[in-house]
Amino acid sequence: MFARQRVRVLAVYFGLALLAALPGCGKPAAPPAGGETPASGGAPAASTGTKRIVILTNGPDPFWDTCEAGAKAAERDLKLKEAGFVVDFQRGDFTDKKQIDMLKQYSLAPDIVAVGISVFGPENRNLIEEMRKLQTKGVKVVTIDGDVSREKYRDARFAYLGTDNIIGGRELGRAARALSPDGANFAFFVGNVGAANAKERMAGFVEGAGAGFTEISRLDDGGDRAKARSNVEATLDQHSECNMLVGIWAYNTPQIVSVVRDREIRANQKVLCFDAAEASIREMGEGNVDVMVVQNPFQMGYDGVKLLLALVQDDKPVISAMYPNYAQEGTGDIYSTELRVVVPDNGSVTPEQASPINPEMFDPNTKFFRHSEFLDWLKERGLSSS
Repeated sequence: MFARQRVRVLAVYFGLALLAALPGCGKPAAPPAGGETPASGGAPAASTGTKRIVILTNGPDPFWDTCEAGAKAAERDLKLKEAGFVVDFQRGDFTDKKQIDMLKQYSLAPDIVAVGISVFGPENRNLIEEMRKLQTKGVKVVTIDGDVSREKYRDARFAYLGTDNIIGGRELGRAARALSPDGANFAFFVGNVGAANAKERMAGFVEGAGAGFTEISRLDDGGDRAKARSNVEATLDQHSECNMLVGIWAYNTPQIVSVVRDREIRANQKVLCFDAAEASIREMGEGNVDVMVVQNPFQMGYDGVKLLLALVQDDKPVISAMYPNYAQEGTGDIYSTELRVVVPDNGSVTPEQASPINPEMFDPNTKFFRHSEFLDWLKERGLSSS
């Protein structure tokens, strides 16, 4: 009897050993390269020899869809895959925590060689430390569209690439002055009032608008569209003197337009905005938006990948061409992407209804488009927003 039991035990032992030796048995499935595992929301990819260049956004928005299209175009044009690289475009959720968690995971990923991040919280020390850790590990780090606090933390990244938001805000302020030469009572609406791009845009707007313009409030919504709408409603309920509404992030303008339309107060409100969400472009065509200062997220994605690749490959000519006077002070570490002012077509409207905004009001480097010209520009590039 004992002999038979011993045989059974040995059979079970060798059976388990055989199962353990089979491929995949007793082991978790490897995550797809460049993808996210359910447990992590952005865990390190399995190493296949291909190195990842990651772009991490501040949150989900069609603005970033256009940026991703630019990044993928650079991946193709610059032949990244042939050189052993791939672009991995990932999105935050308009919180510091998400970006911090993602950066921690990047530190554990041996295949990540470069990160471009649109910083949500420019003063967040934990985020800054994770950026510094990546650099210490040898990962190249730049900021795209949203920078760190330059007064305190610009050492946490090599450089910034994106809109000069002070100039952009100033251009929007100049447009405001043309629309309301006697001044206005205005309110700002944005996802995060503390974000570097938001602060700079608002400061530039105040400078560009000048005397006679009174700020009523600046309200943030954390990326919540319902909150973005309720902020507009609350401002109009509490401030009957408000006659100018300014959207700072792409999704703010459609919420502003919706409230203005529902309340039938378009005749009493000027609507100005940053960025050209698809809905904002459509609303300008229908007479509901007075002016847009538009960035070029496609260029941000394209040039961002170009810069990160150059840093990884130590391509000094490319780096020097983008940052000819590189230094982590002044503007030596800032690469400004294209800026445009878009206004409605005059079309068949009367001279009294025509936009008073004209290209002579702006910086010579700022491009000026009528609405129909901007639509043509987008169509040529296969884009629906910018």
